[in-house]
Amino acid sequence: MGTFGPTHWIIIALLVLVLFGAKRLPDAARGLGRSLRIFKSEMSEMQSEGSAAAPASSPTPAPAPQELPASQPAAPAPQVQVNPEVHKA
Repeated sequence: MGTFGPTHWIIIALLVLVLFGAKRLPDAARGLGRSLRIFKSEMSEMQSEGSAAAPASSPTPAPAPQELPASQPAAPAPQVQVNPEVHKA
């Protein structure tokens, strides 16, 4: 009940090859590589944003919501007309 030996890894590799096929394995490996590359770049971006935001200790106030003047009412939502003959079940 120890670690896997070389024969175990060969059997696992053969099973994966039989289950997924030789044509799909390169595409799967390429997709996995892209996913890992994107994940690494996002993690490094998050770390750089975290280190850049750490020195700023004063919170910035949220911008106030803008209201429309009383002389300019909000535009009404456009009316959609449904043709009953088109939507029959």
